[in-house]
Amino acid sequence: MECIGNRDILKFDTTAFLCSQRCPADVVLKSYDWAKEQRQNRNCIVCGNHSQIEKDVFDILLKGDQPIVLVLARGMKSRWEPGILNAINDDRLLIISPFDRKIKRVTRDTAEERNRIIMEMSDSVRIGYKSTNGQLERLLQEKKTNTI
Repeated sequence: MECIGNRDILKFDTTAFLCSQRCPADVVLKSYDWAKEQRQNRNCIVCGNHSQIEKDVFDILLKGDQPIVLVLARGMKSRWEPGILNAINDDRLLIISPFDRKIKRVTRDTAEERNRIIMEMSDSVRIGYKSTNGQLERLLQEKKTNTI
C-alpha cells in the first residue's frame, strides 16, 4: 500500500463512511448533516471519493480540522488539489492507495477492494445508503457472515 500524509491518524478511533452510487435525495441531505456533525465533533472518518455522495462527504470533512483517511480505488495520483495538499501539510489527512500507480481508472473490482479495506481498517461503519442487491450490500453481508 502506498500512503501520503500522517500515518499516525490510524491510531484514532475511526468510522468508515460508504454509500452506493445511486441514493434517494433524503439520504443525500442526511449524509451531509452527518458529515457536518462528524466534522464539528472532530471525529476521524475513513472514506473513499468514488460516488458523488462520498465525494461530497469528503469535501465537507475536508473543510474542518479533524483527521481524515481517504482510501483510493485506483493508484496514487501524482497531483492533488490545494485543499487536499493543505490538509496533508496540516498533518490531518492520510491518503492510502492499495493499488499500483499504473491503475488510473476506478473499476467495479477496485471499488469493491477499496470498500473492503475501508471496512477492515475502521472501528465502525456508517452506511449512507446501500442499493438492494448492490455491491455494498453484498460486501456487508459477507462481513456479517465472517464476523465471529
